[in-house]
Amino acid sequence: MTFATVRKNGLDPQEVRVHLEAVAREMAHLEQRIRELQEHLSEAQHRAAHPVLDEATLASALGTQSAAILRSAHEEAGRVTAEAQERATQLFSDTQQRSANHLIEAQERAAAIISEAEAAAATIDHDARLGAERLIESAKVNGEALVERAREQGRAILAQATDARKTVLNDLAVKRKALHLQIDQLRVARDHLGAYLTGLRDEVETVLGGLNASDEAARVAALEALRLRPVTPEPTEEELLAGTPLRTVPEVTLEEVVVEAPSVPAPSAPAPAPTSEESPPPAPPPASPPSASSAAADAEAAHDDDQSGTDVVNEIFARLRKATLEERGASAHTPRRVPAAKPDTPVGDLFKRRDASLEESLAVLTRRVKRVLQDDQNLTLERLRTVKLVSLDDLEDEHAQRARYADAAFDALADAAAAGAQFAFDESGTAGPVAGRAPLVDCAADLAVTIVLALRRRILADGSGDAQERVNTAYKEWRGARVERLCTDAARRAFHIGVLAASNGRNVRFLVAPNDAPCDACALDAAAGERGAGLSFPSGAANPPLHAGCACTIVPV
Repeated sequence: MTFATVRKNGLDPQEVRVHLEAVAREMAHLEQRIRELQEHLSEAQHRAAHPVLDEATLASALGTQSAAILRSAHEEAGRVTAEAQERATQLFSDTQQRSANHLIEAQERAAAIISEAEAAAATIDHDARLGAERLIESAKVNGEALVERAREQGRAILAQATDARKTVLNDLAVKRKALHLQIDQLRVARDHLGAYLTGLRDEVETVLGGLNASDEAARVAALEALRLRPVTPEPTEEELLAGTPLRTVPEVTLEEVVVEAPSVPAPSAPAPAPTSEESPPPAPPPASPPSASSAAADAEAAHDDDQSGTDVVNEIFARLRKATLEERGASAHTPRRVPAAKPDTPVGDLFKRRDASLEESLAVLTRRVKRVLQDDQNLTLERLRTVKLVSLDDLEDEHAQRARYADAAFDALADAAAAGAQFAFDESGTAGPVAGRAPLVDCAADLAVTIVLALRRRILADGSGDAQERVNTAYKEWRGARVERLCTDAARRAFHIGVLAASNGRNVRFLVAPNDAPCDACALDAAAGERGAGLSFPSGAANPPLHAGCACTIVPV
C-alpha cells in the first residue's frame, strides 16, 4: 500500500486513517467468518458424536454399505473440520501478521508525522516570536505616535479651553458692562429722586416755616392794631345801611295779602365794627318780614359783643389754620393731572421725524424678538419634559440661547443704523460711512444678555410649583411691554450708532426729549454743547440712550 506524501516526505494522515479503517473492517469480517466456521464445525461434531436416528432409519441403514457410507462421512467430516481449522488458523495468523505490519507502519508514520509536526511547531513558534517582536516594535512606534497625537490633542484642548475662557471672560465683561449700566441708571435715578425729594422737603419746610411765622406775625400785628386803634363810637344801624349799596328789588303786586308791619327791636348795644374777614349783613327791604339770616346775624352780633378783641383775633387765626390744614390734606391726595399738550416746536418736529425713521425697523425688531421668545419657550418646555429643572445647568446652554436672540436682532438693528445714517443725511446733509459691524454686534449681544439673564433668573426665582408653569409665566411676562421697551432702547442705540457713523469728522449735539423731564446725565450732556462725533459727553457715553427709556437723541451740526 502506498500513500501520498505531505510536508517533507510525510504520509497523508487522511489516507493512512482510511487504510487502517479498511484493514480493521477486513479483520472484523474474517473474525466473523472464523466464528461462523467454528460454530458449523462444533455443530457437525456434535451431530457426529450424537447422531439422532429412529428405528426405521437404523433398520434401513443396517448393512455393510451403510456402515461404509457412515464411516466415510465421518472421515470426510473430520477432514473438512481439520481443513477448516487449518484455514482459520492460517487466516488468523495472516491477519495478525498483516495487522501487526499495518500497526508498525502506522506507528512509524505517526512518529514521522509527530516529528514533522514538532518541526512545524518549532518553525511556527519561531515565526510567532519574530512576529511578536515585530508587533512589539510596531506597538512602540504606534504608542509614540499616539502619545504625540495625545499631546497635540491636549494642546488643542488647551487652546479651546483658552478660547472658552476668553469667551467666558468676554461674556462676563458684557454682563459686567450691562450690570454697570444698570447700576449707573439706578444710581442716576436714585440721585435724581434724592435731589427731588430733598428739594421738595426744603420747599415744604420753607412753606411750613413761612406759615408758622406768618401766623405768629399776623397775630401780633392784629393785636397791635387792636391795641393802637382809637376808641370811636360804634356806627348805628342807619349809618351802616346808609353806607351799604342795596340791590334794587322790583315791586311785587300782592293780591289779598295783608302784611303787618313788624316791630323792629332796638339794639341793646351798638353793633361791632366790620372787619376784613366779615362783611356787614345786608339790611332787609323795608316791606319784607325779618328773615332767618338777619336773626342769625343779630344773634352773632350780640354774642360778639360779649367777647374781647383778642378772642376775635384768635378765632380768625384758628380759621386760617383750619383752612391751611385742609389745603395740605387735599394736596396730599390730589390725583396727578395729565399735562396739557405743548405746541409743536422745531425740536419736537425733529423728534417726530426721528421716531418716524425708526418706526419700521423697531417694529421688525420687536416682532423678531417676540418670535424668538415663542420658539425659546417651546424649546424650554420640550427640554423640561425629559430633564428636571433644579438649577440653571438644567436649562439650555446660555451661549446658544443668547446667540439665537442676537442673530434674530442683528438685521433689524442694522436697518435701524441705516435709518440713523439717512436721518443724519436728511437733517444736515452728512454722508459719512455706514456703521461698522462690531458696535451693532455689541448692541445685539447686550439685548440678548439682558433678555436671557432676566428670563433665566425669573424662571428660577420661585423654586416651588410646576417648572412648565413657571416657564410659561416668565415668557408671558416678557412678551408684553417689557420686551418692547428693551427693543426700543436697543433700536435707538443702533439708530444713534448710524448717526455717529454718518457724522464722522463732524460735531454732534445732544438734544433732550421735549415731552419728558430729562435726568441729570441727559441734562448735563445737553448743556455740554457740541462734541466731535464718537467722543464721549460728560456722562461718559458717546450717544443715547443713557438710561432705560431714554428718548433723547443726537444730531449732526
